[in-house]
Amino acid sequence: MRRFVLLVSICLFYLPAATAAPTVSEFVDGFESRSGFLNLYIDHDAGRVYVAIPNDLGELIFQNSLARGIGSNDIGLDRGRLGDTQLVGFVRIGDKALLQAKNTDYRADSDNFLEQQAVTEAFATSVLWSFKVVATSDSAYLIDYTPFLLSDSYDVAATLKQREQGDFKLAEDRSAIYMPMIKSFPKNSELEGLLTYTGKGAGSELRRVTPDKSAVTVHVHHSLDYVDYAAPIEADLVQRSIRRHRLEKQDPSAAMSPAVEPIVYYLDPGVPEPIRSALVDGASWWNQAFTAAGFE
Repeated sequence: MRRFVLLVSICLFYLPAATAAPTVSEFVDGFESRSGFLNLYIDHDAGRVYVAIPNDLGELIFQNSLARGIGSNDIGLDRGRLGDTQLVGFVRIGDKALLQAKNTDYRADSDNFLEQQAVTEAFATSVLWSFKVVATSDSAYLIDYTPFLLSDSYDVAATLKQREQGDFKLAEDRSAIYMPMIKSFPKNSELEGLLTYTGKGAGSELRRVTPDKSAVTVHVHHSLDYVDYAAPIEADLVQRSIRRHRLEKQDPSAAMSPAVEPIVYYLDPGVPEPIRSALVDGASWWNQAFTAAGFE
C-alpha cells in the first residue's frame, strides 16, 4: 500500500501545467475582422465566424429571418420572412456563454432591486444557445458563433413537416457560413448562413419549387441590434408595447415641419413593372396621413 501511494504521488508531481487560454488578439491573428456594434472575426480557412462580446454589453435585440426562401407562398418559408424578435443577453459562466432570451411579458421597470429580483425569479427565461468561449481579454471574450448560425434556428424542418411537405433535417455537411453577409455596423451586426435540409417524402409544393426534391437550401439571417433605453416610464402595472415609427418634428411648434428622422422604405430592385410602380403609388398614399399629422 505504501508503494502504491508513492507511485501516485510521483505521477501527480509530473502532470503538465494547464495551458493558459489565448487572448482575443492572439486567437484572431490572421483572421479577417469586421468592426462595429460587435466585432466579428472570420476564419476563412476553417469557415468559421467568431464574435467578440464586451463584458459590459447588456441587453440587445436578436432577430432571425429568411434571407433566401423556398419560393412557395403555400409553404410559408418566403424570402424576407421575419422570425422571432427577442430581447436577449449573453451570460458568461466559465468557458460557456449562454444566449438568454428575456421574458419581456413580465418585467419590473423599477429602481428597487428587490422588486426586480422578485420578478426575475418568478418567471422563466429561455436559453437559446450555449457558445464556447475560445479566448478572453480584459474588456471582452470571444465566442464561436458558427454552430448557432448553422443550426435550424428558424425551424425550417418543423415548418416543412407541418405543411406536409416531407421529413427533412439539417445537413451540416451541406451547410456553411455565407461570407458576403457577415457584416458589422455601429448599431447592428449581421450574420448569415447557407443551410441545406435533406429528407424524403417531399410534398407537391416543395417538388414544384426545388431542383432536387430531396435537398432544400435556404439562407437564414441573424441580426444583433443595439438597444437604447429611454427615460423611465410611469404607467399602469400592465404595459403593452407596439412596434411603431417614432416621428418627431424638427420644429415642434410649427404646424408643418420636416421629421427629425424621415421614414424611408426601400423597394426591392428585383420587383418588375408594372408591380413596381403600383407599390410606389400605394405606399405614397401614406403621405396624406403624415401631412394631416403635421409632417412634411
